[in-house]
Amino acid sequence: MTAVESTDVPETPLWLQGREAVMAAADAADWREGAPDYHLSHTVMPAQRTHTFDTGSLEAIVESIVQVFEMEVSHKKDPATWVSMVTEKFRTRVNGGPWASAADIAAIGSYNILIGDSIFYRSGEEDFESSHHIFHEAFPNGFYWEVLEVLSPPPVVTFKWRHWGAFDGEYHGFAPNGKTIEMFGISVAKVSDDLRLLDVEHFYDPNAFLGQLTGGCPVAHGAKPTEG
Repeated sequence: MTAVESTDVPETPLWLQGREAVMAAADAADWREGAPDYHLSHTVMPAQRTHTFDTGSLEAIVESIVQVFEMEVSHKKDPATWVSMVTEKFRTRVNGGPWASAADIAAIGSYNILIGDSIFYRSGEEDFESSHHIFHEAFPNGFYWEVLEVLSPPPVVTFKWRHWGAFDGEYHGFAPNGKTIEMFGISVAKVSDDLRLLDVEHFYDPNAFLGQLTGGCPVAHGAKPTEG
């Protein structure tokens, strides 16, 4: 009898199946406050993004991995359940600053780590919950992220990105103006053979971003918001 060759195709790892698949696979106990709702990403973001990529392209894969990462660090409380990274090895930093581990992110929040201390924001004065509340309040209609260009392939993936949202809610006492706030940056991600994150370095100017919310007024130094 002639052996029949297997036609089975290896299953795509969960972290490469997209954010919705990772959310569906999570246990109810994994979430900080229940599963997040990303309906605005499906209904609003497509018309506002500036770049689109073919399914399966390196750009689309990088964007999907970052979306999974953002969802996990923001909404899944235990780093042991984060599938987007090699948790025990993962580290990240901004603009050449100190490295932070997965445990650090879970303890103090990604906003505090990725923004840090500046004349516009004091990470030491905010905890995980308050830091997320500040920016969710400022951008109640979504704060979106897209890949603009991938400059190098794995295992060291360098890519340009854009983060944006409408300033429709209050930020630290500053009234919203409805304008679209944008920031741009470059990230360098080292990934494992199966495309899980090992370490990520971000390079961008947080003051250029935060200054758009405050009119350049350094709220962290006690200045009062301007009226109007």
